Amino acid sequence: MIKIFNASQIRDADSYTISHEPIHSIDLMERAAEKIVEELINLYKEKVPFAIFCGSGNNGGDGLAVARLLSLKDYKVEVYFAKISNRFSDDFSINLDRLKQIKTLNISEISDKVQLPAFNKNTVLIDALFGSGLTRPLTGFSAEIVNYLNNLHCDIISIDIPSGLFGEENSSQQNAIVKAKYTLTFEFPFLSFFFPENEEYVGTFKVLPIGIHPDYVNNTQCNRFFIQQEDIIKYYKVRKIFSHKGQFGHALLLAGNYGTAGANILAARGCLRSGIGLLTCHVPKCNVQILQMSVPEALLSVDDEQFVISNLPEFAKFNIAAIGPGIGFDEKTEIAVKTLITHFKKPIIFDADAITILGKNKNWLDLISENSVFTPHIKEFERLAGPSENNFRRNERQIKFSVKYKCFVVLKGAYTAITTPDGKCFFNSTGNPGMAKGGSGDVLTGILLALSAQGYPIEDAVIMAVYLHGLAGDIAAEKFGQTPMTSGDIVSCIADAFRKIESNKL
Repeated sequence: MIKIFNASQIRDADSYTISHEPIHSIDLMERAAEKIVEELINLYKEKVPFAIFCGSGNNGGDGLAVARLLSLKDYKVEVYFAKISNRFSDDFSINLDRLKQIKTLNISEISDKVQLPAFNKNTVLIDALFGSGLTRPLTGFSAEIVNYLNNLHCDIISIDIPSGLFGEENSSQQNAIVKAKYTLTFEFPFLSFFFPENEEYVGTFKVLPIGIHPDYVNNTQCNRFFIQQEDIIKYYKVRKIFSHKGQFGHALLLAGNYGTAGANILAARGCLRSGIGLLTCHVPKCNVQILQMSVPEALLSVDDEQFVISNLPEFAKFNIAAIGPGIGFDEKTEIAVKTLITHFKKPIIFDADAITILGKNKNWLDLISENSVFTPHIKEFERLAGPSENNFRRNERQIKFSVKYKCFVVLKGAYTAITTPDGKCFFNSTGNPGMAKGGSGDVLTGILLALSAQGYPIEDAVIMAVYLHGLAGDIAAEKFGQTPMTSGDIVSCIADAFRKIESNKL
């Protein structure tokens, strides 16, 4: 896991590394600049011109070091020093002196809007103005520079963090913030990178390793993490030769009503593709034939009602249950949801319509078994926990909800956020916009149901399911394209996702 530290902790990480490696701060800055230059060369295969805008702090020092290294590689580089303050950081001053030794490199000082230059659209702008040390919104000339850069229609690459953006909470009334195409940050992503309102500023971000001391990383506590493939490889259990189906769980899936059998089919196929030992689908009578034909590997439990789920099978043989995809809101179905909550004393996965039903009956939440899982999208989460003024506040509310009800919440979307009963939050690193289609969440419910049934610790199962679901979606996007891919395509790529993890495990 990559830890998501706050800005203060990240500064402390630099200080700890400087004193314990040991390394001079200017040399750590040089190391960071080398990584930035490597990434710039990877991003732009042809030699494009660069214009680097620097403030007078350490972020500006990074920019000056990058300018020098690019110039030494024969790139056309222009440097613009925004004189907003008369105070220079020590490392900025050192790098400025080094840069002045390159006589062919032009350094321009700008202190007024009229001095801002014009560029061809193929010029790449580097934002090294303010970094993560910012404590208040940009105003005056600082804001004018940022707004000017945003209106040039050039690619902008921000070093560390887009200038004007805070590392954690940003108000819904955003001020002047650089709109980067790429953000290249060091060792740890900022929390604000994971929230949708900041997408237009952060663009695509990449975390670059610069050798922060491992003792600081390992010993410094935080409660937010960024999931990586190596985490899933570590969790994944390879099956033994003498395995049998009884070792991989028996799950109950309650999904679908008249007209929504597809939700049941997608969830069931997702579950079966994810290694479940036995799956029983409880369905209304109208869906028996289509389920038997579409998912022959699943057992069926048939409801008394023709068109809706109203009653439940005996629970003794099931070690986990999932309810919600396509079940609708019939009064009889609501009673079935309450019956499941009241009498099934094992974890339950709640999705879709079941979450909406619980949102109408919040007093039922206190009855839910510990370690149950909710998989809402944003609107469904708001039905459970209420609205939030921004996504930072929503993330805090999500954590509090998980702690209060001793449950896991999987808030679906880009960088799907998983919160746990002990107050941790994990952001997912897989998935793509092509998955924003009806049925995608049903597939996730199936994968989660299968992994939870197989004996994985519930936290590991939730993290694995979200990651593998996103990975299958990424594979589907490569095969079919993001726009034409379907939720059924995600199911068809689950096997490829598992093979990718298993091939690295063996």
